[in-house]
Amino acid sequence: MAARAIDIIGLDADDTLWHNEIHFRASEEKLASLVAPYANRETLGKKLLEIEHRNLRLYGYGIKGFTLSMIEAAVDLSDRRISSQAIYDILDIGREMLVYPIEPLPGVLETLAALRGRYRVVVITKGDLLDQEAKIARSGLGDLIDDVQIVSEKTPEVYERIFGGPEKSARSVMIGNSLKSDVLPAIQAGAWGIHVPYEVTWALEHADEPVITDRFHRITQLDQLLGWLDGN
Repeated sequence: MAARAIDIIGLDADDTLWHNEIHFRASEEKLASLVAPYANRETLGKKLLEIEHRNLRLYGYGIKGFTLSMIEAAVDLSDRRISSQAIYDILDIGREMLVYPIEPLPGVLETLAALRGRYRVVVITKGDLLDQEAKIARSGLGDLIDDVQIVSEKTPEVYERIFGGPEKSARSVMIGNSLKSDVLPAIQAGAWGIHVPYEVTWALEHADEPVITDRFHRITQLDQLLGWLDGN
């Protein structure tokens, strides 16, 4: 088959290029130990998710907002009895998350190297500007990427702007682990959307696959993108 008419490759960062969500879940387990005198693990999970959802409009996505939400959950669940030492420990959990080593997922390095020079490769990620920039720097992938766009939300309008308008969007593809943020809005913008699931998905990123569209594809590992681009 002939190669697909694609000019721009959009790539999500967290849980598409490297591990991320597992660090959030590990931090939540540490928080569970701190609030164990006041609430069980299930209660904590529900309370933290509720607070994160409410705080998104104020703090946005990322580790700093998550840390503030952890503190709020601990204060609420303890009826404000949580110790100042425990609050400091939560802040320390957040600080550790901000410097964790970046571990590329299987096939990422090989795929980016193969795409280099053939397509315009743009990382499109949402979250805290400083944190996302630092992760890209720690990843060592910068030389394989043409551009990085850090946005507050991923919407059809955002994708159309990044890709350069309707005509260029039709010749673009967005790949990511989140159907809600990476795939569905990109398809709505007229681009291709490719889902590459990660082992853990944040509850607020869950969505159903599109039912009727010829612009949706699913792969299990990023290096399978190369065969799709070649028409296989």
